Amino acid sequence: MAKARTPRTSKPKTEKAENKVLQMPEATVAANGNGNHPAIDVESEIRRRAYELYASRGYADGQAEQDWIKAEHEVRARQSQKHTA
Repeated sequence: MAKARTPRTSKPKTEKAENKVLQMPEATVAANGNGNHPAIDVESEIRRRAYELYASRGYADGQAEQDWIKAEHEVRARQSQKHTA
């Protein structure tokens, strides 16, 4: 006698990875505490400046941390000049 077949249950369908979109968190107040500039904008400005420094050195690897620190210093100094003026 043949075994009775059990009904197959289908697995829940999951969305494909390309359909999932990551959303940026809501802007948080910058570390300077004045509430005028979102932290996300500051970070993107620092990232852009660090890349400019990297490019100006001929795209030579090995100084990413120094580029970031210098870029952060420049951006924060520029911001403080804007707020004091």
